Amino acid sequence: MAQKKHKTVGILGGMGPEATVTLMQRVIELTPASDDADHIRMLVDNNPKVPSRIKALIEGTGESPLPVLIQMAQGLEKAGADFLVMPCHTAHHYHSRIVEAVSIPFINLVDLSLDAIKARLPNIKTIGLLASTAVINIQLYENAATNYGIGIINPQKDDQDQLMQIIRSIKGNTHNQQSAKELNRIAKSLKTDCLLVACTELSILSDELHFTRPIFDGLDLLAAETIRQASA
Repeated sequence: MAQKKHKTVGILGGMGPEATVTLMQRVIELTPASDDADHIRMLVDNNPKVPSRIKALIEGTGESPLPVLIQMAQGLEKAGADFLVMPCHTAHHYHSRIVEAVSIPFINLVDLSLDAIKARLPNIKTIGLLASTAVINIQLYENAATNYGIGIINPQKDDQDQLMQIIRSIKGNTHNQQSAKELNRIAKSLKTDCLLVACTELSILSDELHFTRPIFDGLDLLAAETIRQASA
């Protein structure tokens, strides 16, 4: 039997490195395969040297990451990628500009997440967002959610500050059970219809979330969509 031909995905990674590897692991785990050749080819630019999104978007002290992101996207296209993904919610602030610089599709993680939530919960009114402060400050999800008639609920400032500490601990590989406990406490404080894990670092702890309402993990959604696009 002839092997099914897959499209090749290009991954703009390194933001952070562990989140990129986690996406790759989840793609592998979710891909129906009985042999190595059944898996999807992934071209990865795992570049932790992308200028800080926090410094550029929040502190206003750093250089824009856009030129580097465009260079990465173009490099992946030149290397043979058929479509692109980027396991970093904050960096999707630059999504439209990157799209303009390449000639292959680039999955939008924000739209993907909101489409998935609306499809499963058509009457949803509010989403509790677990995301970086940068995502909140630039209103990345608030702006997109208005098109869906959905309200975004963010943690209170003290909880958001604690959430950033958890994100930093994951980036520094110092997270522990207390990190997961605090994440659950913050999640439970959000009185919403569902929860969206909208930070790929937090996705590393998402399996330890215990929430009475539906939980959507952006990284899981991206992995599933990567497989769907590669198999189309």
